[in-house]
Amino acid sequence: MRTPQAAIDVINARFGSHPGCRALHAKGTWCTGTFTATEGARELSRATHLQGAPVRVLARLSNGGGNPNIPDCAPDVRGLAVSFELPDGTRTDLVAQSLPRFVSPTPDDFLDLIHANSGRAAAWRMPVFLATHPKAAASLPQNGPALKPPTSYGAIDYFTIHAYRWVAADFSSRYTRCSWISEQPAPRLSPGTAKALGPDYLQQEFEVALAGGGLRWRLDAQIAAPGDEVDDPTSRWPASRERVTVGELLLDERAEDPEAGGNVIVMDPTRVTDGIELTDDPVLHYRAAAYSESVERRIASA
Repeated sequence: MRTPQAAIDVINARFGSHPGCRALHAKGTWCTGTFTATEGARELSRATHLQGAPVRVLARLSNGGGNPNIPDCAPDVRGLAVSFELPDGTRTDLVAQSLPRFVSPTPDDFLDLIHANSGRAAAWRMPVFLATHPKAAASLPQNGPALKPPTSYGAIDYFTIHAYRWVAADFSSRYTRCSWISEQPAPRLSPGTAKALGPDYLQQEFEVALAGGGLRWRLDAQIAAPGDEVDDPTSRWPASRERVTVGELLLDERAEDPEAGGNVIVMDPTRVTDGIELTDDPVLHYRAAAYSESVERRIASA
């Protein structure tokens, strides 16, 4: 397995090295809001932010690539990272992205994909990669349309890559995988229409959405059945599996950049709290180390 240092090198080779910026999801918008859990959430987990009382959140909506200057019309993954403020002063994070299916079961496979999609050689590297990585090829029918530019960050759904084990107050447990389902969905835009809106139209549209009352999603938890694969982020559980609406998210205020002045904020999918446990998913565990390497480089370049 590649080291975290090698991973950031691969990502920087694809998107360039931009001092002070994230290796991925370099362009984004910070905001705050409120998350309110449902009764169904309390039945599944004893985590304090899932007991029903509204909790404040810090969130970041972003484009997926590592170039902070990329225009919003470019085909790209979009991200929604949410950090929940817990009553004891700690935080727990939920990180999601707009592709319905993750493409790589291991960190090395993901880095191979980034390398294959780099530069002029992508014209022959990508077909070779897809021919030798059937899980990535199988994701194309669902993921391709999700790369089209959205009307707004709030008009699309976001999917967590990883499953987690939720533990209830009675110590019963379920494996869940969550999705943020938009309450204001809208069709994707054509590349030409999105380009005409300007390079930062998603950031500008967000200001309009705030003036209109904010953006809303419901949090949907799909519950695994015995035998469902929980350690592979490319696994898809059958659509017939039980789903529970476990909360509602309202983002209604732009936040002053919390990273101004050299601060670094990390939305870490391994930052969990009592009532939520990690699986053995190798991509999940690798991300924390890769984030740490990215942070070190951001601080060094500031």
